[in-house]
Amino acid sequence: MANAAILDPAAAGARRFEGEVAVIAGAGQGIGRATARRLAQEGAAVMAADLIEASAERVRSELVEAGAKAATFAGNLSELDNCRALMARTKDVFGRIDVLVNVVGGTIWTQSFQYYTPEQIEAEIAKSFWPPMFLCWAVLPYMIEQRAGAIVNLATHAVASRYRVPYAAAKGGVIALTTSLAKEVAQYGIRVNVMAPHATQADDRVTPRNAGIALAASELPPEERAERDRFFGDGFVGERVGEFLELEIPMKRFSRASEQAAAIAFLASDDASYITGQVLPVGGGATYPF
Repeated sequence: MANAAILDPAAAGARRFEGEVAVIAGAGQGIGRATARRLAQEGAAVMAADLIEASAERVRSELVEAGAKAATFAGNLSELDNCRALMARTKDVFGRIDVLVNVVGGTIWTQSFQYYTPEQIEAEIAKSFWPPMFLCWAVLPYMIEQRAGAIVNLATHAVASRYRVPYAAAKGGVIALTTSLAKEVAQYGIRVNVMAPHATQADDRVTPRNAGIALAASELPPEERAERDRFFGDGFVGERVGEFLELEIPMKRFSRASEQAAAIAFLASDDASYITGQVLPVGGGATYPF
């Protein structure tokens, strides 16, 4: 890079994305931000897309200050028109799209399924299922035209956990999207894979991948609150969820966002050139159902 700044030292000088363009959907924080830094460190020009413009701009500034090429897109990626606009802007700015990473999504509520309202179920699906579906659909014309591309979707270990049934179902759908789409587009030189993270450490504190999960309403039955609070604490996610999740992780620690980004970078790179339609769990040895 122009000023030799280090965005991700774990890249160890690798330049697997030299001359390539990567769209990171959900780049504003956590795993998305770490992925933008890793791919830029390895030579990619990055389109940082996020719902919150200020978050996307922060990431863009970090990358540009380090000598990378970067631009931003702000919009709700649960909406198809925004997904189309994101791809069109990327093509206009950078001329091509080589990599799409779909980090966007995350749990909103945590509670037993019978206490979800229909509106909450729809909101969970809208946040975690429609963005990767629409983003994959929107990027295909560009990748098919150039007969090359790599897509990495994010799933979760929550597909085999509790208190997040709509979120788990959405991510199960993302896995099916990936495995089916991979078979269709392999003929065009496009690979599609899934990285499945577990709990991730970000901003110097241990949280689930989506920090600040909103918990259920206070009118839940007392027995439901007591059971749920054993794992999630009162209010926002706190230390008790960390204790719960640590029981699932044989390595006895939470991942760093940069570790999840490293796995994404592998799947998106030519090092994984003969891998498509696969799920890569990155959970410190936690059991994964696939």
